[in-house]
Order: sequence, then C-alpha cells, then structure tokens
Amino acid sequence: MTTATTELQNSKRRLRTRIIGVVAGDKVSKTRKVVVEYLARHAKYGKYLKRQTVLHVHDENNESHLGDHVEVMQCRPYSKTKSHRLVRIVSRGPQIDLSAISGEASQMFEKRKAAEAAVAAEANHAG
Repeated sequence: MTTATTELQNSKRRLRTRIIGVVAGDKVSKTRKVVVEYLARHAKYGKYLKRQTVLHVHDENNESHLGDHVEVMQCRPYSKTKSHRLVRIVSRGPQIDLSAISGEASQMFEKRKAAEAAVAAEANHAG
C-alpha cells in the first residue's frame, strides 16, 4: 500500500472523542471504572446541576489506580459495557497504604469482639 493511500484512509477516519475522568474502581484486571463529571442546565429552572457518567475503560497494562486522572478514548466494544480505552494517565491520585488500614480495622474488630465476650461472660455470671 502506498503512503498516499494510507494518508487518504487516515483522513477519512473520524477523530474519536477523548475524555478526562477519575478512576473510581480498579478491582477488575484490565478494566477500570472512570467517572466523568459535567455540568448540565436544568430545562425549566436554568440552574446548572452536576452530573456524572461512569465509563468502563480497557487498561491493557493495569497502569492506572484508584484516584488517578486519566484520558480515555472511544474505541470498538471490548465487551457489553466496555467501549473506551485508556490513552494516558494525566496525574496520579493519592497513594493509600491499605495494609495499615486493614491492620487497624482488624485490631478494632478484635477489641470489639473481646469486649462483647466480656459482657456476655458477665451476664452469664450474674444470671
């Protein structure tokens, strides 16, 4: 194929929509939930309301994580709900150390469990 033919085909191809949003879910491998917020005007009252769209995005290398600002682009459907793909990561979100949170939560659970057991034991001795 010559370069002239390639250029002609590329010029016919429509530019695809690119959107910037925030990653809201990264639990599934190669798929991200991206929330895109926008303002829409109310038809009757004219007040601007904050609206959001949730897109399922294909992330081939699992590069993005929760809280990242990403640029996504429309593409062919990868699945029933996934028809966008990750173009680039605009900025990284805050990094959260989940091990500290899970450790703290389990300690609180153990303390609560011990307190309930003490109350139950006290009730058994009293009754």
